[in-house]
Amino acid sequence: MTRIFIGFLCLILFSNEVAAQIKIVNYDILTNEINGNMPMPSEDIFFVKGALPKNIELVEVRVLRGGKSSNIEKTYSWEKPFDFEISQFELFVSDPLRSNENYRFEFSFFKKAEPTQLEIIKKSINNNLESYIRANLEVSSKGIRANHPNHVMMAQMDQIVIDALEDYRHYLGKEFKGFSGIFRQKLEQRDRLKLRKARFNISCKNKEDNDKAVYANQYINELIAAAQNESDQFVDNSLLTLVEIRKIDSFPTEKKPSTLPLNFGYATIPFKRYLPDTQYLHGFYTGVSIPLGNRTFTKFLGNTSFSAGVFIQNFETKQGDKITGQFIGVPMYAGLGYKFFRIMRFNVGAVLVNHEEINTGISHDYVQFFTGISLEFNLWMGLNKLR
Repeated sequence: MTRIFIGFLCLILFSNEVAAQIKIVNYDILTNEINGNMPMPSEDIFFVKGALPKNIELVEVRVLRGGKSSNIEKTYSWEKPFDFEISQFELFVSDPLRSNENYRFEFSFFKKAEPTQLEIIKKSINNNLESYIRANLEVSSKGIRANHPNHVMMAQMDQIVIDALEDYRHYLGKEFKGFSGIFRQKLEQRDRLKLRKARFNISCKNKEDNDKAVYANQYINELIAAAQNESDQFVDNSLLTLVEIRKIDSFPTEKKPSTLPLNFGYATIPFKRYLPDTQYLHGFYTGVSIPLGNRTFTKFLGNTSFSAGVFIQNFETKQGDKITGQFIGVPMYAGLGYKFFRIMRFNVGAVLVNHEEINTGISHDYVQFFTGISLEFNLWMGLNKLR
């Protein structure tokens, strides 16, 4: 029987595995329907495919669990290949959806921004940056004082640019990374300015102007210009603008059947106790495993399980002592298991045995360590429980 088990194991491990085909989900932009109004695939990766409207360069899909923006979301995008005419988009959803859940899908379509749009967004960002800087810097006889620390000012200025570009995407996938270290140095220069030396640092001014005010204004203008130059560099001809959003709310995923993993394996039990030396008992066992998580989303916990079952045979030592089970006549085991190669599980744990000495007839119950390896088969339970 041992040879049969080992042969069957080798046959499975070395047989050619047929790769599963990745599912394709079709999206109809005209009717705003996805997957033919059938539940979406769950616990598996898939492609979303649909017709590409004219002049669209980028398609973006946001997937929100539970259908609310406050929940976990993933964003996937597809970009039109450079200088190719194609009629369809196809993007890859690499994070599987959970079984028997509702999701919200948002399809966003972007086209190349017109020059007039770029000028408008540049002007809007520049005006907002200038207003922010002037509102946060105050000139006094002691110098130029800011209402916020430098790092707070830079973070808020970064957000001004990010908010203004909310409906825009860069064709090359670039994101605004914030203002540079050069701008930070210019901002920190404020702390080193001495307005009492202003008359020696102004190359040109009207006689009526206050020396300190002119010097301070010169610095503020230079700071504004530096910020605007950096934001203008990002707003270039590669920007794409949002033209339409299509939403599908509370769309269900398919239900996966509940399964119970069954194990059939071969184990070793080291046994000594009152024997002259350690003896290794080998035998077959069968049982069930309860995974500690869903393997699709938590690989380690999904492969790890609590396992329990029985040995399907009793044992005998070299001296003729019987090793059996106390309650059901065969040894029982419990422990942890870890799944590998999809159908194999390594088990380690404890087994409850009854040791009967052949000479005296006295029996004792012991808890022994054991290790084993098993094949695992999933038994469909037909239960509509949420996973």
